[in-house]
Amino acid sequence: MVVQVKSMGLFGMDAFPITVETDLTRNGRGFNIVGLPDASVREARERVRAAVGSSGYEFPEAKIIVNLAPADIKKAGALYDLPIYISILSGAHFLSCDLSECAFIGELSLSGEVRPVNGILPMTLCAKSHGIRQFFVPAENAAEAAVVDGIDIIPVDTVAKLMSYLRYGTKLSVAEHTVPKPDDMLYSIDFSEVKGQPLAKRALEIAACGSHNLIFVGSPGTGKSMLAQRLPTILPDMTFDEMIETTKLHSVCGLLTSDTPLLTHRPFRSPHHTVSPAGLSGGGGIPKPGEISLAHNGVLFLDELPEFSREAMEILRQPLEDGNVTISRVNATLSYPCSIMLIAAMNPCPCGYYGHPTKPCTCSPKTVSRYLGKISGPLLDRIDLHVEVQPVDFDDLSSGVKAESSAEIKKRVNKVRNIQKDRFQDTNILCNAHIPPNKLDEYCVLDHDAKEILRSTFEKLSLSARAYSRILKVSRTIADMDDCELIKKRHVFEAIQYRSLDRKYWKN
Repeated sequence: MVVQVKSMGLFGMDAFPITVETDLTRNGRGFNIVGLPDASVREARERVRAAVGSSGYEFPEAKIIVNLAPADIKKAGALYDLPIYISILSGAHFLSCDLSECAFIGELSLSGEVRPVNGILPMTLCAKSHGIRQFFVPAENAAEAAVVDGIDIIPVDTVAKLMSYLRYGTKLSVAEHTVPKPDDMLYSIDFSEVKGQPLAKRALEIAACGSHNLIFVGSPGTGKSMLAQRLPTILPDMTFDEMIETTKLHSVCGLLTSDTPLLTHRPFRSPHHTVSPAGLSGGGGIPKPGEISLAHNGVLFLDELPEFSREAMEILRQPLEDGNVTISRVNATLSYPCSIMLIAAMNPCPCGYYGHPTKPCTCSPKTVSRYLGKISGPLLDRIDLHVEVQPVDFDDLSSGVKAESSAEIKKRVNKVRNIQKDRFQDTNILCNAHIPPNKLDEYCVLDHDAKEILRSTFEKLSLSARAYSRILKVSRTIADMDDCELIKKRHVFEAIQYRSLDRKYWKN
């Protein structure tokens, strides 16, 4: 007798339906799992066998063949334990209920407990799209799955309770559909704590308004890291679609907890400079998202940028342009989204005081050149805003005047993002930084004076085509902050100001 039980599989961040086909034959003994299972799937035989006994049932004395269809896609992980368990007991006639609109996911312990698995959110979305009405998931994953409306999520903590529900109709609760609201008290830091640095704060506000990349250059102790760490407090609110897409990536990596079933704030990832290239881009036998993708719809902060390996830095170039990272392996090629804001911070030289107004630099010109040369021209060209962070003077530090709070700045950022939302409502463009080159003339209209300033700057500084387009996009954001539909010369002047730092530090 062949029994079919529905489940879900995961390939990258995309889920797909799985049918667990189980055949029990009385003339023989054995337990085999086929359908391209990896080692963890094959080990389900022993977990399921023990769980059957622990839940009070006798494991069938038969030749059992379990096929995970489709058989041409590699199956990984322990998430198929529960559907295999259900299919075996159904084939042994312990279950007779209709399971055609049900799907099961979960890892089993030897005692019959149902343990959580990764990737529940994308699998729940897939289950809903394929007509599943009841989705049985580990209890610890229920809050994450319940973010999806239109499907009954049934938490399961032990297989004994599940069997009692399926056989006798014993009550099992259905997880309530809830969408967590953003917690305004999430951050313990605030822009009001920043003393001085008006230029750096202005640049961060521009970056947040248009999702522009930014690099801080300055001596130690000027507040580069402190400023960057406060950027998440002024980032615009996420849309529900952005929440879902970002949460899916973190779900696949197992980074969610029952307390945070849905990411309602933009991620802020700050990997150490010892991170490997694969740690940034993603990888593994079955590739998982790296830091670039985990920062999707949020911020990737690279502190002490020259200390990162050259290979790690150069990996950023293509994702910054395309908004996705493709990982190719022998058995899989996967793409993960990575629409990020890159925020970087660095000293101008190894000692940190090259260009400092009062402290002398102890590095030789060759040492300074070699240090700055670690940042390649193509990578620097992809960063929209170059900002020099100057030392804070005593008067600013000792001032008792309270600076503007993050909440006040965020109101302006949300207002500017709403302007962009209206502008791009019939397109797939999300913000000014993502305007494609063929749409620049349509969305970035300059008045005569602004165009002439940009023309003379382009010729005088020998700017690249990429630098030209990024100045134009930053000008568009600054104009939006002024509530101007037409880009004027003051907007272009300010945008050019943020592209001139390389002439000071990278002049050679």
